[in-house]
Amino acid sequence: MPNIRIIPRLDIKGPNVVKGIHMEGLRVVGKPRELALRYCAQGADELMYMDIVASLYQRNIDFELLKSVADDIFIPITVGGGIRSINDMRQALRAGADKVAINTFAIHNPEFISDAVNTFGAQCVVISIEAKKMNEDHWEAYTDGGRERTGIDAVAWAKKAIAMGAGEIVLTSIDKEGTKKGFDLELIRAVTAFAPIPIIAHGGAGSLASMADAIKAANPDALAFASMLHYGDAAIQEVKQYLGLCHIPTRNDILDL
Repeated sequence: MPNIRIIPRLDIKGPNVVKGIHMEGLRVVGKPRELALRYCAQGADELMYMDIVASLYQRNIDFELLKSVADDIFIPITVGGGIRSINDMRQALRAGADKVAINTFAIHNPEFISDAVNTFGAQCVVISIEAKKMNEDHWEAYTDGGRERTGIDAVAWAKKAIAMGAGEIVLTSIDKEGTKKGFDLELIRAVTAFAPIPIIAHGGAGSLASMADAIKAANPDALAFASMLHYGDAAIQEVKQYLGLCHIPTRNDILDL
């Protein structure tokens, strides 16, 4: 088993970090720079910075806010929300992003994935998939911060995104997001079963045990989570220590050698 990455997720709306349930009912939980610095100090392996209303409002990320957060962060940052062009990606990278996540624009313009990969390299291009279960073994991909249906099968879309050259996938379960009821193991397994690229599972972390269960049962390469951190249920050091007790290696193992 590879070393599992532990990734705090910051959902951004305006100047604030927000958190909801099923990607709705958003409440303010803090300021981006303050939380980013806190989670870095706790030992985060990467950060995920997602403007969750940029696509919905058809506007760009606040690149100045991003820069203010990224300036003192020395771990990789994945940035997403409202990306609609190569220039948008370039601005995000200049503002401090290491990787750029795309959802809405990529679904409507799949060829953009290849364009982005050819411009910046696969390691920079992350596809964000927001999936909602429709029936047994079928999840539909949503756009615009989990608000708009697409009619596209989420697992089929993951395969297409990989074929187009994407370097990583962030896989969010809308059904589980913010509920603290555990990850959608079936969804994660449906994608990790064939994916040759890293899969970041997101949506549903509610306990240390739920995180270990997701890794053992569904084999993601990383876990992204928010509520447990924002509401003080656990710190990143606790997560890594618990996973270590479950014989799940994390990036701490490399540092401790």
